[in-house]
Amino acid sequence: MAKKKSESAGKAESQKSAVASKFGKRYAAAMAQVDMNKSYKLEEAFELVCKIAGAKFDETIDASFNLGVDTKQGDQQVRGAVVLPHGTGKKLKIAVVAKGDKAKEAEAAGADIVGADDLIERIQGGFLDFDKLIATPDMMVAISKVGKILGPRDLMPNPKLGTVTLDVTKAINEQRKGKVEYRAEKAGIVHVKVGKKSFGAEKLKDNFLSVAGALLRAKPPTSKGTYIQAITIASTMSPGIKLDVSDATSGAN
Repeated sequence: MAKKKSESAGKAESQKSAVASKFGKRYAAAMAQVDMNKSYKLEEAFELVCKIAGAKFDETIDASFNLGVDTKQGDQQVRGAVVLPHGTGKKLKIAVVAKGDKAKEAEAAGADIVGADDLIERIQGGFLDFDKLIATPDMMVAISKVGKILGPRDLMPNPKLGTVTLDVTKAINEQRKGKVEYRAEKAGIVHVKVGKKSFGAEKLKDNFLSVAGALLRAKPPTSKGTYIQAITIASTMSPGIKLDVSDATSGAN
């Protein structure tokens, strides 16, 4: 047993050395503080990720969830959105496609760009200077013309994400507060931004628990076995920190 632990520790140190030589001294210094064989408790993990995020800019903190789903099955798709209690730390430029009173409502709610067919024509011409696109249901047929442009950039409005709605004021407010979308990739992995280093460990933890709760509620009924198999958090410029899944999801809301 002692020999196996020694071999495991030696392998981890070798991996650290190899990665350090590839990514530089700052990454090496961060990696030296992470035990690659440990699954961290939630509070300790967020304190550590803030400590090792040493870039000169305010690094984004990401959470990655490895889900036990088969995304090839139509009934095991995991996709949705959740409003983070402390926001994302990013100011979004919001565009709304609507007509008449709904266009006026969007303007009153603080949308940065409001238009109808004219805005769709601009998008056809290559205009994509916005972060989120909200639309009323009656405009979706027209928007489908630019689906091939919006889809690959994750800008296509979707009723499941709350971006196709008659309540444009609510949709705009949610985006301003910090609504994030999540979607399981082919391998069943979900990547979600949970804030900035400057938020501090407590706020980041609150945001994380909101995402974890949304994912738990989104579990497909047909998913068998362990649903959340692994969780890792990392800043933009630092190595991943493995979480204790049971501890990390116990306080999910």
